[in-house]
Amino acid sequence: MTPRKILFATMPMDGHFNPLTGLAVHLKQQGHDVRWYTGGSYADRADRLGIPVYPFQKARVINQDNLDKLFPERTQIKGAINRIRFDINNVFVRPIQDYMVDLRQIHQLFSFDLVVCDIGFSAISVMQHVFDVPVVVMGIVPLPQSSRDLPPNGIGMTPAKSWMGRHVQSLLRMVVGRMMRQCTDVYNEVIRPFGLPPEKGLLFDIAVTKADRYLQSGTPGFEYKRSDISENVHFVGPLLPHKSGNKRPFRHAQLACTYRRVVLVTQGTVERDPGKIIIPTLEAFKNENDTLVIATTGGSQTAELRSKYPQSNIIIEDFIDFNAVMPYASVFVTNGGYGGVLLSIKNGLPMVVAGVYEGKNEIAARLSHFGLGLRLNTETPKAGSIRRSVEEVLSSSQYRDNVVNLATEFTQYDTLVLCENHLMDVLDKHEQARSMA
Repeated sequence: MTPRKILFATMPMDGHFNPLTGLAVHLKQQGHDVRWYTGGSYADRADRLGIPVYPFQKARVINQDNLDKLFPERTQIKGAINRIRFDINNVFVRPIQDYMVDLRQIHQLFSFDLVVCDIGFSAISVMQHVFDVPVVVMGIVPLPQSSRDLPPNGIGMTPAKSWMGRHVQSLLRMVVGRMMRQCTDVYNEVIRPFGLPPEKGLLFDIAVTKADRYLQSGTPGFEYKRSDISENVHFVGPLLPHKSGNKRPFRHAQLACTYRRVVLVTQGTVERDPGKIIIPTLEAFKNENDTLVIATTGGSQTAELRSKYPQSNIIIEDFIDFNAVMPYASVFVTNGGYGGVLLSIKNGLPMVVAGVYEGKNEIAARLSHFGLGLRLNTETPKAGSIRRSVEEVLSSSQYRDNVVNLATEFTQYDTLVLCENHLMDVLDKHEQARSMA
């Protein structure tokens, strides 16, 4: 095998950076020269993995820690589509110009053969054009490609089954397409100085179809069927963060085994308000002697929550290794982050999901569609709603059975090896095409 020069380029956000760490380490261990372009604390994280880093210089760090501070008007935007449109324009598209300033400097130092990026890193076509290298895009969210068989991406609807429902879906695709056209217009303005022709499609479709290969995290069992799926889309199994060989044990394991059921709750790393999911869950079960509640706050108000909820059946931590705790849990209450949902499926753990924005509604929709748990259709569920949903999920074996069946499907994918094979195949095809030109 010929070692290759591979540059990872990711948005400086947990859900965009973390899922690619396992693949980056794997490629490095196979002898490839792997380096990373990202910003903020994620540059330090890549460095700790032993991967050389090119931190953002011209590009600005925009992530879950400063998103609403940089764009305070964002908090006032109502509606999933309006929020998505704002985020696409300001977080994903407009930074392309600054990315390219940095990447040109990197290319002078490190003449990479291939770029691996997450779907949020929108400079795909520009990198292909400027550097004449293949770009492989990692699908770290549910497949966003539009389809004649599905409702429009972003509104969290499940596929219609009736003729009338499919007709409504078609009308919605038209309406949402018009609403999202502005994002394509902004994108075309940004790529014009690089000599690229304007695009006409939706931006997510462009990201999927323009990639030399699109590797989708997950399996077909957790994705809607499409008769018109792009030929360059390949499922590779769950892309999960790199884990060192030393698995940290769950220190409350013995305590967890004394309870009839264990509720694990998180609201991810972007949301800093524990009042949305964590507090209602604690309220729902604080007086249940047979229920242990384990909450992970992401470092937000942990001490205050411990003071407010001193009950013996409640554990509150800044961070918990989900790989260690999920085998002891009965149900996972979550805002619907894709990585956490995939990990929950891998552990055979049914879910209750309360998430709407940042694409969480699409993840929750799939969870409901495939019978893996319950969807609450709100970011601010009441304690009673969470309690009833947990009771329903635990009272019916169908949810756990469905999750276990999908977990079995996950085991059929050797994710890292599959990804490496796809990357090498893309490189070989690109070099063959270049030699024939």
